Amino acid sequence: MSEDTRSEVYAELAAVGPYGVRPGHALITMVEPHPGHEHAYNRWYEDDHYYAGAMAMPWMFAGRRWVATRDLQLLRYPAGSAVARPVTAGCYLSTYWITAGRYADHMRWTVAINRRLNRDARVHHDRTHVFTAFQDHETTVYRDGEAGPRDLHALDHPYAGLVLQVVDAGTAGRRADLLAWLRDHHLPERLTGSPAALVTVFSPTPLPLDRMSYVRQVEGVGTRLTLLWFLEEDPRRCWPDHFTGLDTAVGKTGLGRTELVAPFIPTVPGTDRYVAELR
Repeated sequence: MSEDTRSEVYAELAAVGPYGVRPGHALITMVEPHPGHEHAYNRWYEDDHYYAGAMAMPWMFAGRRWVATRDLQLLRYPAGSAVARPVTAGCYLSTYWITAGRYADHMRWTVAINRRLNRDARVHHDRTHVFTAFQDHETTVYRDGEAGPRDLHALDHPYAGLVLQVVDAGTAGRRADLLAWLRDHHLPERLTGSPAALVTVFSPTPLPLDRMSYVRQVEGVGTRLTLLWFLEEDPRRCWPDHFTGLDTAVGKTGLGRTELVAPFIPTVPGTDRYVAELR
């Protein structure tokens, strides 16, 4: 195939298919660099992989990295998390929005580019994927309505923190009820007077069979929901008053259980800030 033909393919692809701006899907990936490799991992991810392995790909239109320093890791619960083992594992979190209706197109590209990056020795292997999943958007709940930044802006707006919450309904038949309770009752109530401006809710999808071997298959497909709470202040300042007891609130309903509540703050791109505070 000639270079001219390849260029023509890009023109054809741009002319068809969905191209809205809402986050129909997400990639949410929590990773633990191996001890002694924290600096190398951070530089590889920020200097290369964030762009070549994510943002440069078609239909991935927003991204942000987050970090949990040791004091933030120690705020996590429950201790017996089914997501992070131990619960402190996974000090870096990356979140990306994918255009609605373009999940399949994006996945074909991402599998291919990651094969190429591995072949070209542009992958840092001294890390463990604690929680990595592509997810479908289910709902967004706002504290102040949609007058302020909306979910499509959430990864570009300068939020001061993020809380990752994973809940599990136990069975696929109960997940719709758990989602309805979150959307209609729990989240509106918890957001009132909260430092969180919005919460996005996603459901995990299975990774393709030809995924990279170092990324384990997603657990809880069909039963879990992933919540991202976007905070206007540092989570350490508001944790006791606003983010303790989320597991109890879910458990009391009988609709499911909370498998992880984990706070993060944004990284400072192009720097190694916080690397020395991970252990």
